[in-house]
Amino acid sequence: MVHFIRIKRNTIMTVAALSLMLLSGFFLLPVQDAEASTVNDLASAEVRLELLSREFRLDGVVEAINKATVSAQTRGTIQTILVDIDDYVEKGAVIIQLKAVSQKAQLKKAQAGEKEAISHLAKARDEFKRTEDVYAKKVVSKAKMDEAKHSLSAAKARLESARASLEEAREQLSYTQVRAPYSGIVTERHVEIGETVQTGAKLMTGVSLDKLRVNVDVPQNLINKIRVFGKAFVYTDAAIGGEQVQVAVDKITVFPIADRASNTFKVRLDLPEGIGGLFPGMFVKASLVTGEKEVLQIPQQSIVYRSELTAVYVINEKGIINFRYVRLGRRNHDSQIVLSGLSVGEKVALDPIEAGSALIQQRRQDSAGTGSAGAVHE
Repeated sequence: MVHFIRIKRNTIMTVAALSLMLLSGFFLLPVQDAEASTVNDLASAEVRLELLSREFRLDGVVEAINKATVSAQTRGTIQTILVDIDDYVEKGAVIIQLKAVSQKAQLKKAQAGEKEAISHLAKARDEFKRTEDVYAKKVVSKAKMDEAKHSLSAAKARLESARASLEEAREQLSYTQVRAPYSGIVTERHVEIGETVQTGAKLMTGVSLDKLRVNVDVPQNLINKIRVFGKAFVYTDAAIGGEQVQVAVDKITVFPIADRASNTFKVRLDLPEGIGGLFPGMFVKASLVTGEKEVLQIPQQSIVYRSELTAVYVINEKGIINFRYVRLGRRNHDSQIVLSGLSVGEKVALDPIEAGSALIQQRRQDSAGTGSAGAVHE
């Protein structure tokens, strides 16, 4: 029984010795090294002061810049309709084919007239050459020489007229193939197959989706500010995720006359080409810049959400991490506006998960250091 008690006491002493070694720093150095390397490896961003635009949002309506109704440029009968409403058409593609019997006949006639004019010109040149030779020998009179010159000039003019008629006939034949003036979508069809149309008759109406603009009615108290800053944005829904995408406006046009009924000015915002997801007639949110101010901003990825509270991991100059609550404003692209809780130049961790893990190690290190100091003092 006594021997058993001695073994137990030795075991207790051994455990106590190991505990003392742990508190005295036997395993403390590796923890310090891991902590230091973790803090140094943390990706961080500096709290920056940036110029932010003050925007006034309004509803706008999208419309196509290029909207046209294609009309017949020659008389004829509709032979073929190659596209219909809602079809997409490339620029220069044939959309309607007219019967071209009379136009082809006019072309053949013009070609024959050109050949005849060429023959008359060759004959007039030969006659002029012979007359010129005998006139040099004083065989014919000057009147005969002048007549030969006039005949040559008339033959040249006749050829020019024949070639002009030929060009016109070719143009009239080309009008029997109605082509799209630009790439776009057909919105209306005004004719049917078999109809006879006159020059100027409406055939099809279409719009181009490449060039769009937004019309906005702006209150008159904001017009002067809009003219001064000349900046505007349009917000569209992304194809995936439903998030809004900000699109900068290429050109702003302010109409010089206000609407008497609503006391608003019409403002036209020209959008850059190639914006997907927008169609004429859609309602969109348009923001017009009315001022500028400086704000603090931090990356969106650095923010930690705790229920209804928001916070960040702040890293000071000594590498110490602090968990700090902040008050945030609205989101600005991939950044977040900071209203309070941070100062310019402070650094925030970009990965909150890694920063939280480093903070736990930092607290363990502080606790271990405090325990070791107490043991040494005793």
